[in-house]
Amino acid sequence: MAGKENQKRVSLRMGETGLVPVVVIDDAADAKDTAKALAIGGIDVMEVTLRTDAGLNAIASVAEHCPDMLVGAGTVLSIDSCKEAVQRGAQFIVSPGFDAKLVAWCLEQDVPIYPGCVTPTEIMMAIEFGLDTLKFFPANIYGGVRALKALAGPFPGIRFIPTGGVDTKNLYEYVSKEVAAIGGGWLCPRKDIKAKNWASITEVCKQSTEIIQALK
Repeated sequence: MAGKENQKRVSLRMGETGLVPVVVIDDAADAKDTAKALAIGGIDVMEVTLRTDAGLNAIASVAEHCPDMLVGAGTVLSIDSCKEAVQRGAQFIVSPGFDAKLVAWCLEQDVPIYPGCVTPTEIMMAIEFGLDTLKFFPANIYGGVRALKALAGPFPGIRFIPTGGVDTKNLYEYVSKEVAAIGGGWLCPRKDIKAKNWASITEVCKQSTEIIQALK
């Protein structure tokens, strides 16, 4: 299926670090420094959400100024916003739920996509498209680690990117064979970006990567 090799490449890149910061940027001028703070902290992947008007310009800024950063677009709800994000430089797409048309477009265009799937039905729909790595959101609401382990029974070939309700206190719980990487806003708090508190972002990233590496 179209897009499968690129999908695998990006999934492997995420798995190397094991963390995917979910980044909400209010001013695109902060995007470059945010990316640099993450990189210094040991993370070279970032999901910039389209929850703000600055999201698309932030993606473009990171793509231009931080070529070593794997930047993707999150909270993608339509094909139109997906197309624009890719045009701005997004290297992967994350959606909170499963949209067959959006998934089909991404695979046809060789754009890696990680749709949110939390039920057996949604997971089976994703499998039909050849996907094997899926977003699990919001993880804390849909059963967290216990849910992921239960879903691994009927779907042993599927790995998840749990997002929502994770931080440095419970991060260790999510490190398992069912998990490809762990996503979340704790790695790059919106308030720290606004305050340009780059050192704090870097420190949290370092702490989190150390936890991940110690458990691998």
